[in-house]
Amino acid sequence: MSYGKLEIWTIILALGAGTFLLRFSFLGLMGNRPFPHWLQRHLRYTAAAVLPGLAMPIVLQHTPDGGLDPLRLMAAGATIVVGMITRSTLAAILGGAVALALPYLF
Repeated sequence: MSYGKLEIWTIILALGAGTFLLRFSFLGLMGNRPFPHWLQRHLRYTAAAVLPGLAMPIVLQHTPDGGLDPLRLMAAGATIVVGMITRSTLAAILGGAVALALPYLF
């Protein structure tokens, strides 16, 4: 399926407007008023809910022959283990990056 230039620009503008309105609903309408306690409690879990959704498609992406990439699975496992041991997000990210880079370095 191919899209023409008009359809592509319409999609880009619609996504941009949706992103702006979503962010404006929190930042513009709330202004300097503090968030209610119940909303702050729920917003603490946003990163924990969004990051796996961003990372898992990359980890589970199929190789050209249809299988899973063992290097990505190993790096994801290393990220989880380092994160559980150190309880540090930065250390977990660095551990996964090092595990992903090791085969290319040696």
